[in-house]
Parts: sequence; C-alpha cells; structure tokens
Amino acid sequence: MAEFFSAADVVGAAVEMERRGQALYRRMAQVAEKPEIKRFFENLAGEERRHEELFAAMAKRLGAAELPAWSTMEEYSAYLGALLDSHALFSPGFAKEMAEKSGLFEESVRGAMSLEKDSMLFFQEMLQLIPGSEHSFILECLEEERRHLRQLSALLKK
Repeated sequence: MAEFFSAADVVGAAVEMERRGQALYRRMAQVAEKPEIKRFFENLAGEERRHEELFAAMAKRLGAAELPAWSTMEEYSAYLGALLDSHALFSPGFAKEMAEKSGLFEESVRGAMSLEKDSMLFFQEMLQLIPGSEHSFILECLEEERRHLRQLSALLKK
C-alpha cells in the first residue's frame, strides 16, 4: 500500500497513472484495425501525456498535503492506497490482460472505460488534498476524463 506524506506524493501517483494510461492507449492504437479507431486511441494517449506533464509540473510546486478535517494522515493514506491498489492501471495483470485483448474491440473499450472511471475517482479525491490554487488543473483533467468516458461509450454504440 502506498503512503503519502506530501501533496507532491499524491500528484506523483497521478503522474504514474497517466504514464500507464498512455502506454495502454498506444498499444490499443497499434492493434486497431480501423484508421478512425487508431486515431481515437492515439488522441487519448496524447491527452494522457498532456495530463502527465500538468501533474509533473504541479508536483514541483507542492508541499504538504491538506488533509480533510475529518481524517488523519494515517486514515487518508490508507484510503488513497486502497484507491490506487484497486485502480485498473495498478491492478496486477490489468495491462497484460488489456494488451492481450487489445485486438478485441468491445473488451478494449470497456477496459478503457474502467480506467477512465478509476482516474476520475482518484482526481476527485485529489481535490481534498491539493491546495485550492491547483484545483483548476485537476478539474480540467477530470473533465477531460469525463469526456473520454463519453467518447468511449459512444464508440460502443456505433
């Protein structure tokens, strides 16, 4: 389980999440049979890369975490650790399983939807810990993840 002592540590987890998401979307783009699906996943990988850069810059600016009033560092660290441990991108075997299924359209899209939802939840929780001056960056990434989820859902309906 992860332990967090600073807001930069929490943001570091977001950086790693975005790196893993990029790699997965690049893999999905490589095996996509239709050019429009390939472009779609390449675009998602590019947006995850931009998120990584935003979070990496944020991590350099941050100091201590701002715990919610109802929580202790130990409690919130345990919660965030559990949240990350259950995130699709940090689950043992998820990336390998997705790589194996990346030629299967529906399974790939559903896996991508799962990781987008997990990322949205993590970003929501980040808002509890990160100074208000940084919230606009997190909210921007959160809205983009919502858009990704809508786009992935629309792909399934086509």
